[in-house]
Amino acid sequence: MITSTGVRRGLPWFARPAARLWTCAPAPADVGDFHASLPGYAPTPLTELPSLAAELGVGRVFVKDESLRLGLPAFKALGASWAIHRVLSERPPGARVRLVTATDGNHGRAVARTARMRGHRAHVFVPDGVHESAVAAIGAEGALIERIRGSYDEAVRQAARSADEPDAVLVQDMAWPGYEEIPGWIVEGYSTLFSEIDVQLSGAGSPGLVAVPAGVGSLAQAAVTHYRGRPASLPAPAVLTVEPGTAACVLASLTMREPVSVETGTTTMAGLNCGTVSSLAWPYLRDGLDAAVAVTDAGSAAAARDLGALGLSCGPCGAASLAGVRAALTGAGSAERRAALAVGPHTIVVLLSTEGAAANPHTV
Repeated sequence: MITSTGVRRGLPWFARPAARLWTCAPAPADVGDFHASLPGYAPTPLTELPSLAAELGVGRVFVKDESLRLGLPAFKALGASWAIHRVLSERPPGARVRLVTATDGNHGRAVARTARMRGHRAHVFVPDGVHESAVAAIGAEGALIERIRGSYDEAVRQAARSADEPDAVLVQDMAWPGYEEIPGWIVEGYSTLFSEIDVQLSGAGSPGLVAVPAGVGSLAQAAVTHYRGRPASLPAPAVLTVEPGTAACVLASLTMREPVSVETGTTTMAGLNCGTVSSLAWPYLRDGLDAAVAVTDAGSAAAARDLGALGLSCGPCGAASLAGVRAALTGAGSAERRAALAVGPHTIVVLLSTEGAAANPHTV
């Protein structure tokens, strides 16, 4: 059964409960070993927040806190480091490359940091709407920065054109037909985050709902891959994506049942301000994603303040997961949405807080 509601008919929401029956191959087993070999690697915290469980009417709530991942204030280093490792392993030893990407903040900084540590150059294209302090942080990693007048999608197009040179490699966390191998490696890199959650929840039980902030859908693809690629003996949780209402390309595509691009607006959730779903992510989201919801900047800001009061550093993108779960599990129509997600009073909920407050300087 597919149910959906549009923006003008109440909560921007889509649900497909049959997604829990879909299965796929898991991520490669050696990704976690690679990350564990990196200097400064440690699993990020999984923090239990009983007050949120009481508010949401569920058994337990845990927040996966990505405010410090491999020395950076967001999870993106997992994907960038693994993808660049794979890229360089296919090049002759000592070959110098220019690593090119487009970014709305965290991915570009992760590429620039990894490039610097590996002794290569980074060339980062930045669209309108990215805060100056985020751009400065990318520049501090030694990257060449190119500002683009236009959207994230336009920055991606210009980065791809720039990378069409013998010494350049595009390291983009978005795929399109003909460009899917490297984005696939980035998604594989994110698998470490979910493997850590499995270990950290051992003894507590399996999650029943996992909320994932979604831009082009790559992290959501990693979540679906992990939870739909597990042995059949393990429970299959519901996976919920959360997007800004001004850039809800995943929600729009699911509702239309085909990939569509949306015109993006302005949002404090800058890292989620994406208008087109990754072509690599789309089949996973279409078949294996349980639900999608869109939230407002005000909802994200309130969630960030509340998480901050509970001791978690959280930027607007990271707080989107809490805003989305609040929207889905409370308010008018919540009984139907809770049923679609199979959420009850004993459900374990995991919220992915994908960035710390330092990663996004917007006032929240």
